[in-house]
Amino acid sequence: MSLNAMFDGLLYFLAHGLVDATNWQTLIYTLVVTHITIASVTIFLHRCQAHRALDLHAIPSHFFRFWLWLTTGMVTKEWAAVHRKHHAKCETVDDPHSPVTRGIKKVLLEGSELYRYESKVKDTLDKYGHGTPDDWIERNLYTRFSMQGVVLMLFINVALFGVIGMSVWAVQMLWIPIMAAGIINGIGHYWGYRNFDCVDASRNILPFGILIGGEELHNNHHTFGTSAKLSSKWYEFDIGWMYIRILEIMGLAKVKKVAPAPKFDRQKLVADLDTLQSVISNRYDVMATYAKSVRQTWHDELVHLKTKRQLESSFLRSTRKLLQREPAKLEAPQRAQLTELFAHSTALQTMHEMRVELGAIWERSHATRDQLLQQLQDWCTRAEASGIRALQEFSLRLRSYA
Repeated sequence: MSLNAMFDGLLYFLAHGLVDATNWQTLIYTLVVTHITIASVTIFLHRCQAHRALDLHAIPSHFFRFWLWLTTGMVTKEWAAVHRKHHAKCETVDDPHSPVTRGIKKVLLEGSELYRYESKVKDTLDKYGHGTPDDWIERNLYTRFSMQGVVLMLFINVALFGVIGMSVWAVQMLWIPIMAAGIINGIGHYWGYRNFDCVDASRNILPFGILIGGEELHNNHHTFGTSAKLSSKWYEFDIGWMYIRILEIMGLAKVKKVAPAPKFDRQKLVADLDTLQSVISNRYDVMATYAKSVRQTWHDELVHLKTKRQLESSFLRSTRKLLQREPAKLEAPQRAQLTELFAHSTALQTMHEMRVELGAIWERSHATRDQLLQQLQDWCTRAEASGIRALQEFSLRLRSYA
C-alpha cells in the first residue's frame, strides 16, 4: 500500500471512524450513553450504595461499576460518603455542597470541584463510606486507576466516530458535573415546588424525572431518603424507578424500602392506636395536607380582611408564604409579622397554633402511646369545634388514617 493511500485512509478514519455514523446517529448515541450514565448514578450510586434502598444482582451491579469507571471516573466509596454527609449535615456549614451556605452560583458552577475536595477528606470517607464495594477489582482497578477509564472512553469514541468522537466524549464528561453536581445539588435546594415540608430547603425541580433519571424529584427524596422510588404524586414520573422495577421483575434487583402510602378508613369515627401509628408514619403526608388547609383558610380570610381594608395586599401576600413555613424555622421579624396578622384573624392564628400542636405529637418521644393517643383525640375534638371549615375537614381526614 502506498504512503498516499495510507494517509488517505487515516484521514477517512479521522473523519468517519469505524462506524461512519451520520450526525443524527452520533447525536442519538450521545444521548443514549449519557442517559445510561445518569441511570447508573441514580440506581447504583445513589439509591443502592448511598441509601441502601435496594439490592442489586451482581450482573447489573458490575455493569454499573464498569460503566461509571468508563464515563465518570467516580469512586463508589467516595461518592457514597460525600452524599451521605450531605444528608447528615444538610444545609449546615459542614454540608459539602449546600447553596444555602455556599451560594447558588458556587454550587452551580463549581459543584464538581466541591465534590472532589470533599472526596479527599479522610474523615468523611472513614465515617460515611462504609459498606461500599471493597473487592479486588475495586481496589486494583476502579479506585487505583480511576481516571484511566475516562481516557479509554475517549479512545473508544474516537475509534467509533473519528475526530467528532472527542466532542461526544466532552459531553459525556460534562454531563454528570452539570446535571448532578450542579443542577441537583444547586437548583434542587433553591428553586422548584415542595410536596413535603421537610427540615431542609430541598425542592422538586420538575414532576417528570426523565433527563436526570428521577433525581429531579429532590424534595421527595430528602423527605423519604431511603425510598427506592422518588415519585410521590400521581402526576410525577421517576424513570429510575421504572428501570428498578424492570430489574426487579427480571430477578436482578430487590427493593428494600419505598415511601409509605397512607391508607384510610372513612367509616372510622374516633382516632385509635392504629390511627396514631399511621399518622406518625405518614407525618409528611399529614403536614402536606394541613398546609393545603392553611392555604384554604388564608383565602377565606383574605376576603374578610380586604373588605375591611385592615391590612395592605403586599403584607397579606408575604404572610401567606410565612404560614406555609415550619414554625420553628421562622426568625424574630417573621414571627412579629405573623403576630400582626393574627391580631386581625383569629382563624389563621388558630390554624398556626394547632399546626405546632399537631407536629409536637410525633416529637414527644417521652410520652406513652396512650398519652399520645389522648393528645391526638383532644386535637381532633378542638379542631372540629373550631368553626373553621378547612380545619374541620382536615380533622375528619386525620382520624380516618388506618
